Amino acid sequence: MELRVLRYFLTVAREGSMTAAANFLHVTQPTLSRQLKDLEEELGKKLFIRSSHSIILTEEGMLLRNRAEEIVNMVDKLESEFSSMEETISGDIYIGGGETDAIRQIARVVKDLQLRYPNIRYHLYSGNEDDVTDRLDKGLLDFGILIQPADLSKYNYINIPAKDVWGVVMRKDSPLAFKDSIQAGDLLNVPLICSRQAMKQTFSKNEFADWFGEDFDKLNVVTTYNLAYNAAIMVDEGIGYAITLDKIVNTSSESNLCFRPLEPRVESGLNIVWKKHQVFSAAADMFLKEMQVKFSNP
Repeated sequence: MELRVLRYFLTVAREGSMTAAANFLHVTQPTLSRQLKDLEEELGKKLFIRSSHSIILTEEGMLLRNRAEEIVNMVDKLESEFSSMEETISGDIYIGGGETDAIRQIARVVKDLQLRYPNIRYHLYSGNEDDVTDRLDKGLLDFGILIQPADLSKYNYINIPAKDVWGVVMRKDSPLAFKDSIQAGDLLNVPLICSRQAMKQTFSKNEFADWFGEDFDKLNVVTTYNLAYNAAIMVDEGIGYAITLDKIVNTSSESNLCFRPLEPRVESGLNIVWKKHQVFSAAADMFLKEMQVKFSNP
C-alpha cells in the first residue's frame, strides 16, 4: 500500500468525484481509477459506490479514510520533524486541548519563543479529553492540555499555573440570574446542559458530582456537549442552563448570557501532558524546556 495511493484515495473521498479529484491531482481519470481499483483489490473490499456523477464511500471506505488521514498526518509530521533538524530551530509543534482560558498561559510561552525562534509553527487542535488523548496516543499531537480530573497515568505532565472555575451559564432573563452564585439545590428542578467530562464518573474523583452530592443522579440533564460554544447557543435558545467553565462563553454586556459560579466554589487544575518516553523534534523539545522554566512546580 503506497502513501501516494492513500493520498489519491483521500482526495477522491474529499472531492466526491473521480473527475474533480483527477483535476485536482493533475492525473488522468483512467490512471486514478486504476490506482483505486488496485487498492480495492489489495484490501479485498469495495471502497466506493460509483454513480455517473459522484462516488459514495462504503462502510469500509469510511474506515480507510479515517485510518489514511492518521497515516498521512503522521508522515507529514515526521517529514516536518526531520526537516527541522538543522542549526536554526524550526518546525511544527502540535498541541491539543479543551476549551479553557488557561490557553493564555500556553500563548505566553509561544509568544516568548516566537521572538527567539520565529521559524517554529504551532498547530492547535480543539477537542474533549478523549479526542485529545486519542490523538496524543497515536502520535498526532506532541502535547495535550487536560482539565482535572483526568487520567495522567500514561503521561508525563506539568501543572499549568491556572485554575478553571466551574459555574452555570444562563440567559440574563432566567429566574436564577438574580443570584450571585448557584447552589446545588438551585439546579434540581431546571433543565441542564452538561459537558460530558462533568458527567463522567469513571475517575476516582469527579469534582462536579462530589460538589452536588447524593442527588447527582436526580439532575435533569437534557443535553450533553463537548464544546461550550455549541452549549451557549442552546442556552441562548432557551433549552436550559449550561454547566461550564468561566471565561469560555461570551457573557459580556452585549451578550444575552451571564455566568454564575458554583457555591461552594469548584475549581479545576490543568495539566499539559506528553507521552512517556516521547522523542521530540528540536522545536517541541525547546517548547517543553520553555514550559518547564515558566511552569516549574514549587
